[in-house]
Amino acid sequence: MTQPGDTIPHRLLDQAAKHPSAIAYQAKLDGRWLPTTWQTYAEQARTAARALLALGFPRHGKVAILGFNRPEWTILAHAAMMAGGAAAGIYTTCSASEVQYIVHHSEAHVVLVEDAGQLAKLSELRDRMPLVRQVVLMRGTPAADGAIAWDDFLALGAPAHDPEVDARLAALEPSGIASLIYTSGTTGPPKAVMLTHDNLAWTAQLVSDVFGGYAAGDTLLSYLPLSHIAEQMLSIHMTATNGNQVYFAESLDKVVDNMREARPTIFFSVPRIWEKLHASIAEKLAAQTGARKQLIAWARRVCTEVHARLDRGEPVPRVLRAQHALARRLVMTKLKTALGLDRARMLVSGAAPIAAEVLAFFASIDLPIREVYGQSEDSGPTTINQAGATKLGTVGPPLPGVEVKIAADGEVLVRGRNVFAGYFKEPEATAEALQDGWLCSGDLGELDRQGFLTITGRKKEIIITAGGKNITPKNIEAAIKQLAVVSEAVVIGDRRKYLTALITLDAAAAQKLAPGAAALASAPEIRAAVQRQIDEVNAHLARVEQVKKFTILERQLAIETGELTPTLKIKRKVVAEHFAREIDAMYAEGEP
Repeated sequence: MTQPGDTIPHRLLDQAAKHPSAIAYQAKLDGRWLPTTWQTYAEQARTAARALLALGFPRHGKVAILGFNRPEWTILAHAAMMAGGAAAGIYTTCSASEVQYIVHHSEAHVVLVEDAGQLAKLSELRDRMPLVRQVVLMRGTPAADGAIAWDDFLALGAPAHDPEVDARLAALEPSGIASLIYTSGTTGPPKAVMLTHDNLAWTAQLVSDVFGGYAAGDTLLSYLPLSHIAEQMLSIHMTATNGNQVYFAESLDKVVDNMREARPTIFFSVPRIWEKLHASIAEKLAAQTGARKQLIAWARRVCTEVHARLDRGEPVPRVLRAQHALARRLVMTKLKTALGLDRARMLVSGAAPIAAEVLAFFASIDLPIREVYGQSEDSGPTTINQAGATKLGTVGPPLPGVEVKIAADGEVLVRGRNVFAGYFKEPEATAEALQDGWLCSGDLGELDRQGFLTITGRKKEIIITAGGKNITPKNIEAAIKQLAVVSEAVVIGDRRKYLTALITLDAAAAQKLAPGAAALASAPEIRAAVQRQIDEVNAHLARVEQVKKFTILERQLAIETGELTPTLKIKRKVVAEHFAREIDAMYAEGEP
């Protein structure tokens, strides 16, 4: 196990001691990026830890954090660990009742909220959170409704509490709980994943090594929810481990602009964002004409061949290397600069499946993406495709020190120091997830002879048709979504005689395909395009797996309406409930 004294907060303090004037993070204020050094960052975290102690924060206490990615988020997370406790993140899209559930379930003593809008959620059910001693607002929002401003909170952190902070730091145990990750879950209330100091420190070092010397020269853009383990691992744990810079995005709407300004060397995203980028770039490339179009096509062929060889661990011939350098100079560098990815050396996709075709496209523009697989219960990563060991369509081999095997029923089982300590206050769920030292992932998968893992579906999402056939919808849906006009596809068919699909549209692509259409969902051009895509997908499927009918919905699936989790995973049960009329109509007349 990680030794006492080698925890994430200890690593933060170590960075401050070794590189006091190096930049730890940057955040925008009045249109300008303002840098903060490691020395100041560590002092901010230590001051916040003292403030927690001034508020009576107990050993093993909890804080809850509700807000977008801001320095205050990571400062308080570090402070909670320094004070012997843990932070529980809350998605900004959560409702008031969901906020109350997490705050109360986590037994949070202090709650940090971003602004007045998030404070209103907390205030609505404040009487049902009796353990909360203080609510704190992030910078820029004045004290209100019993909540104190951030600077007033830090002012509580008198130096007199320093000896107790030191004592609590010294008492941190590798097996102690350092973070609570509330799963966004597709069914039921969220469960709190307990991650230990050893989980976080070991995994942060492991992934840093895999990323190839992830170091102070690397930069990140923090914009995905910090409530999710992936962003926490990148923006909190790995940065403290390696001393690199984090740029905090201004908002989700400003991510593209901020990416061009930050020019991250390592960029992690979820499939939906990669898919949107793919559609946008592909459209612009397709609009080229003449010699420029031919040049781009040649450059993409060269990049595809280069990265295919690199993925297999093969040398690139000298002539091909020269062509690659020319393709970069003439085409790819300009394209990557426009995206803000001209310095990127590691691009990663995770949190949900991504189609191999999307990955192949990005490789063709000299931006190879490495797909990672994991979950909150194993601190984020289980397997990853790496340079020299990549197979598109798989999620790569297990990380060093992590074991993966497939159970008799096809479930992926994981063992390693990244595997969690259990679910907070839920012994039965813990016993179900942890069996004989193995984490039961809930995912279905296959391992090939080279040890590459392919995820084939979720155990709980298997469709069992009326004929008793078991079908995993993931790959069918991903294939349908290859059509640019489709934003989501949900395959239906549990206890039904045949499969159908609910389709939502990408508004921009749909308007281009059917300009002037009064109702895009019923436009003949769009229905014909979707039908052609489904026919093509069906041609590669067994009869029982083929989609016989589809319905194009008139609105998007959304987090706000409950059909998507905060990480954009589909809540199938909710979708089935909300669109029961449309589903029943597809089965009313029987199989076509």
